[in-house]
Amino acid sequence: MNIILFGPPYAGKGTQSQNIIEKYGLIHLSTGDLLRAEMKEGTELGKSAQKLINDGFLVPDEVVIGMINNKIKSNKHSKGFIFDGFPRTVPQAGALDHLCKENGISINVVIGLTVEKDELTKRAVLRGQTSNRADDKDPVVIGKRIVVYQEETAPVANYYQKKGIYEEVDGMNTIEQVFRDISVILDSVKK
Repeated sequence: MNIILFGPPYAGKGTQSQNIIEKYGLIHLSTGDLLRAEMKEGTELGKSAQKLINDGFLVPDEVVIGMINNKIKSNKHSKGFIFDGFPRTVPQAGALDHLCKENGISINVVIGLTVEKDELTKRAVLRGQTSNRADDKDPVVIGKRIVVYQEETAPVANYYQKKGIYEEVDGMNTIEQVFRDISVILDSVKK
């Protein structure tokens, strides 16, 4: 089972990804985690990504796609993957289709978490109080991340709606209720 967890920054994708991983045993493919590992190691990729992220921009497609491809190839015998934070653009969605075909897998379902903009901002401020990430503490960067999502990432939902594999979950509910809603979708996909 291969799924995409989709939604704006601060919608709860990371929290729900952990719940899904624990229940379904999927490999977590988080572009954010992959990039942060590169930044922590101080690689050239990590340094250039750090500047873009700190300024609120997205990392170039070819870099992200290469990292995802490496992770898929190194986990060929897994129960499946959960893509978290990828794809972020329609071209990335097309590239993911190509990667899946190349690796003999397919995306079963895309789950979109919907959260109102005011709630996203509130969650960002709360996360900024406990996070060590600089991009969680700057209100300008937070606002920019939400705008970039609306302009560049939100159209990805339409891409998957046209394929008939997009399901929405109300991310305004409690963490537990959101996970129950996600589980209903995933359990129907598994059958």
